[in-house]
Amino acid sequence: MEEVTNVTEYQEIAKKKLPKMVYDYYASGAEDQWTLAENRNAFSRILFRPRILIDVSKIDMTTTVLGFKISMPIMIAPTAMQKMAHPEGEYATARAASAAGTIMTLSSWATSSVEEVASTGPGIRFFQLYVYKDRNVVAQLVRRAERAGFKAIALTVDTPRLGRREADIKNRFVLPPFLTLKNFEGLDLGKMDQANDSGLASYVAGQIDRTLSWKVYYLSLGHPTYSMFYSSFPSFLKNSVGQELFFNLKLDVQWLQTITSMPILVKGVLTAEDARLAVQAGAAGIIVSNHGARQLDYVPATISALEEVVKGAQGRIPVFLDGGVRRGTDVFKALALGAAGIFIGRPVVFSLAAEGEAGVKKVLQMLRDEFELTMALSGCRSLKEITRNHIVTDWDTPRAALPAPRL
Repeated sequence: MEEVTNVTEYQEIAKKKLPKMVYDYYASGAEDQWTLAENRNAFSRILFRPRILIDVSKIDMTTTVLGFKISMPIMIAPTAMQKMAHPEGEYATARAASAAGTIMTLSSWATSSVEEVASTGPGIRFFQLYVYKDRNVVAQLVRRAERAGFKAIALTVDTPRLGRREADIKNRFVLPPFLTLKNFEGLDLGKMDQANDSGLASYVAGQIDRTLSWKVYYLSLGHPTYSMFYSSFPSFLKNSVGQELFFNLKLDVQWLQTITSMPILVKGVLTAEDARLAVQAGAAGIIVSNHGARQLDYVPATISALEEVVKGAQGRIPVFLDGGVRRGTDVFKALALGAAGIFIGRPVVFSLAAEGEAGVKKVLQMLRDEFELTMALSGCRSLKEITRNHIVTDWDTPRAALPAPRL
C-alpha cells in the first residue's frame, strides 16, 4: 500500500475494507447530503492573509481546554460504535489520543464502556451524553463516567429525533450482532433491533427524550430539592416571590449539574440565540456542530456558523468547532474565527478501519504537522497570535481600515 500523505486518503481505504452497511453508516449525511459536502466546501472559501518575515523558529501549539493542558487544539469528537471499524475500537482511539497528548470524547453509543476505556491508561477524556427518557439511566451513566475519571460531559442537544439518513434506511442499518452499546449492556438498552428502516432511528425514537428543552421551572420553597438547587445558584439568580422560587434557566443542564461536578459542554449549537441561552444555563463551553451533517440538512457548515456563535457567547465561555476538518489549514481557519479548538470525527473512524491505533495516531500527527506548518507560513508562533486578520471570508466587507503595521 502506498504511503498515506493526508487525512482524506483514509476514507477510500476504509471504503474498500468495511462492509457496505458499516461504511455507509460512518460516511453518510442526512437527506440530500448538501450540508455534508458544505462542511468541507465552506473551508475552501476562506483564504489566508499570511504575514511574512516573522521569526517562526519556535512554534507553540499547546493550549488548555477547561483547565486541562493539551499538546494542540485538535481533539477527538465522539463517534459511535467504533468496533464496527476495528476490533479494538474505542480502546485504540483512547490510546492514540493519549499518546498525542490530546482529548478523546467517548460516545454514549460506544462499543466499549467508560470503564473499559479508562482501563487503557491515563488520558484526558470527555463523555458525550444523549439524554434518555429514563433519567435514572442518565444519572447512572454520568456517575459511572465520573468514577472512571472522565473530565467533562458533552451534552448532545441536536438529536430529539434522528435525522433521515437514507443510506441507513436502504441498508436496514443495525449494530452487528456480536457488538453491543457497552454502556447500556446491563440496562437492557445495549441491543438494537432489526427494523424496517434504520434500526438506530427506531432505537432513538424509543429511548431518547424529545422533551429536552430550555425550560422555565417553578420550584416550591417546600420542595425537597429546593435547598439543593437554591444553594448551588449564584445570589443574583435567586428570587423568592411568596412561596415560589422562579428559575428562568434550563434545568436540564442544571439538573445535570446537580448529579455531577463535571463541566458540561453543549454540543450542537449553530446560532447566537442558542449560544446566549447556553451561557445563561451555566454551560462550561459550546461545541458548534451539525452532527456531522447527519441531522437537519441545509443547515450551514459549522465553519460558517462559528463566528455567529462566538459572538453570541461574548467571550464568556469557550467555543469549539466540530465538523469538516481534514487539514491543518482548516484548524487554523477555525481558530482565526474564534474557536478555542476543534474536534475530528470521521477521520478517526476511517483511519481506525484502515490501520487501527496506528492509523488514528497518524491522523493526529498529520493534522498537527500541517497545522504547525500553516502557523509558520502565516507568521504565528502561538495560538494567541492567530487573529481574524489572518483570514478573509466571503462574508467579509472589503477591508478598508486595517490597523497600520508597526515594526
